[in-house]
Amino acid sequence: MRIPRLALLCVALLPSLAWAQRVDVPVDVGVGPAAFLFFGPVFEDQPLHTGLKLSVEAVLDKEWLRQNARAIPARYRKYARSLDEVRISPSLLIPDALILSPKLRDTGIYGATWKPLALTLPLSSGDARLAVGTGLLLTYAYLHSDTLPATHLLRPGAELGLELEVALSRTVLVSLGWESALYIPQELGGLGLPDRLRDGVFHVGQAYLQLHVRFPYTTRL
Repeated sequence: MRIPRLALLCVALLPSLAWAQRVDVPVDVGVGPAAFLFFGPVFEDQPLHTGLKLSVEAVLDKEWLRQNARAIPARYRKYARSLDEVRISPSLLIPDALILSPKLRDTGIYGATWKPLALTLPLSSGDARLAVGTGLLLTYAYLHSDTLPATHLLRPGAELGLELEVALSRTVLVSLGWESALYIPQELGGLGLPDRLRDGVFHVGQAYLQLHVRFPYTTRL
């Protein structure tokens, strides 16, 4: 199957990206505004919260994979030649998003989301790239409010998203997208389950716009 083999290829490349000879790897750094919608009581209290969408990825295109085929384990080289692109995040410690939403009316939220595992399926290629993505999430956020109970939100979850990425040049790109994250429901004011699904936090939507800059980064391969 395509996705499991791609995941295995990414895992196989990770040790190589750290220990062999020095080469230039294209790195994509993206940052931009994000809007968060915490469906349930938080949404009813204040529909929109703000933050930042972040991304740091090594982007290995077809030409790079061909020129550096020796870095790919032999049993994956034939499969790698059939790929247009492989993207690898260099660190699980880099947040996928930051929630930075001061209390402009009744409720403020501050926190971060990490995405330790993600898979992306491109639907198109070229200067305009449409892709569907899914992944596992971990979110921590502190909610303070004049109308809702103060809450330390801490939950794992899973997300499904759609992204359009447009290349303005070889080094500058923009992307916009939407992600829906579903979490194990959490009650407001505690870490337990709510009595009713609609009374807690269980679904967070995120719309975002990012500016991307790509540059070569010298590492050992």
